Amino acid sequence: MNSYNIYGVGNALVDLEYNVSSETLDRLGIEKGMMTLIDEVKQAEVVAALDGAEHRACGGSAANTVVAIAQMGGKGFLSCRIGDDETGKFYLEDLTRFGIATNITPPETLNFGTTGKCLVLVTPDADRTMNTFLGVSADISIADLEADSIDASDYVYIEGYLVSSDSARATAIRARELAREHNTKVAFTLSDPNMVKFFKAGLLEIIGDGVDLLFANETEAIEMAGTESIEDAIDYLQTIASEFVITLGSQGSLIYDGTTLHKIAPYPVTAIDTVGAGDMYAGAFLYGITHGMDYAIAGDFASRASAKIVTKYGPRLSDTEIQALLTHS
Repeated sequence: MNSYNIYGVGNALVDLEYNVSSETLDRLGIEKGMMTLIDEVKQAEVVAALDGAEHRACGGSAANTVVAIAQMGGKGFLSCRIGDDETGKFYLEDLTRFGIATNITPPETLNFGTTGKCLVLVTPDADRTMNTFLGVSADISIADLEADSIDASDYVYIEGYLVSSDSARATAIRARELAREHNTKVAFTLSDPNMVKFFKAGLLEIIGDGVDLLFANETEAIEMAGTESIEDAIDYLQTIASEFVITLGSQGSLIYDGTTLHKIAPYPVTAIDTVGAGDMYAGAFLYGITHGMDYAIAGDFASRASAKIVTKYGPRLSDTEIQALLTHS
């Protein structure tokens, strides 16, 4: 038995979540529903124009997924980079609270600079818009990977957001290579439509000769395939991934297990915040397939988990909510 179900590689970002109106986004010139990279000065200007933060949590796509798995009773490792600042200390304390192993040494021994932050702006329609200052996350390097821990994992899980910096992209590619060298499966998430729109060539570099499991939402899958048809996108994804998941929002999801395409039914809810929905789906699905569930059952479990997370603010479920999901799986 491996020491870890998931070895995540991703940006270490402290999420600062705010409730805003669409008019506020327009006034600030922020593209709704997308993740946009900004510098620290611009981020501070946006914060100054908003009211107080609703919620703070250690985030980043891979971190959210690894935390979900840990809450469900799985074992996770996260490779990332933080700075020697209050935000970095908070980040490490949050990971430690969830029992997640990491390459991070105590922040006071680091001299990496400023920990990254993500402004998560939630509008009344439950859509989430992100303005991200990567900070030292952009400098994550191959030296931050631990080959022995990759060897001891069921899956390496790589977030597509790493494509936006040269150092991070090289780290993602090396993580895939190390996984192959150690016969560890590779899971990859496309992360955001803007990543596909502006960094498709880099994403294909990370994917290389193919990954074992790919996660995408419908928009990302269609953009990646260069089509307007979900059917064409399904055909295309089979050329870059042995298996894949396409989430369809309120319409459920599609799972290709290498042989069969499964349609997973949605769980209708009244959404108030879609932050972390895709990360939660990935975490629940990966937990399921590493704990004896077949793909259809794991997909149903992931569908229920992602439906639950959008009914509350922030990217985390409580322990009680997690146990309720597990009890009915």
